Amino acid sequence: MRTANKVAAVTLLFWLMKIVATTLGETLGDFISMTLNLGYVVGILVTLLFFIIIVTVQLRSKRYIPAIYWMVIIGNTTLGTEISDCLDRTLKAGYLTGSLILFSGLLLSLFLWYKKYGNLEVYPIFERNKELYYWTAILFSNSLGTAFGDFLSDNLGLSYMTGALITGLIILIVVVLHYATKINHVLLFWIAFVFTRPFGATFGDLLTKPLAKGGLDRGTLNASLISLALMVLMIIVSQRKNNRELPFQNE
Repeated sequence: MRTANKVAAVTLLFWLMKIVATTLGETLGDFISMTLNLGYVVGILVTLLFFIIIVTVQLRSKRYIPAIYWMVIIGNTTLGTEISDCLDRTLKAGYLTGSLILFSGLLLSLFLWYKKYGNLEVYPIFERNKELYYWTAILFSNSLGTAFGDFLSDNLGLSYMTGALITGLIILIVVVLHYATKINHVLLFWIAFVFTRPFGATFGDLLTKPLAKGGLDRGTLNASLISLALMVLMIIVSQRKNNRELPFQNE
């Protein structure tokens, strides 16, 4: 009996859910560390505990379950926010240095993945060890995306709207390259995956930051609840789609 696939297929719905999940990760991370005033170290401990619990459930599951998979993504991106902010602010590494450190971590995780399996294909994934590489690379990419988004707004002085437009344009270019060229689709996937994080992060900052800083001042809690509601809706859609496809996957 063949082991079932464990991860989401890369479709338009996947990218929409990834963007909303990264926005939720940014606003929820800021809610924990800043609005609740727990700080980045405590924020890492809280989000790390949740991530360990939910990723353990994911690793032990026998097949792809949208609700569990996307909870791991949310936990991953929220933890990534805390890691990036702790590295950049608490440890005073700065956004540029922090981005370079996290980029190096991403390259290392992808290199080890490729060295073991000879490819970086992200779908389908059947083996637990390969799934561990998958989640490790995603954690580095989410942390990197947060740091890079903060670099655009704080170091380069771009508004949150401008930062979102720039990263959104990069994602659009990657989409065009995917359909119009023969550039390796795995390379394009990871470029798009990294840049959906700063897109979601800057959009989250746009929603939550004070008007004086160029934000809409909607608050981290309100923005998190709205993003969570959108995620729940899309998870329901994804689950129904997955249920329809299961009979064909099991044949």
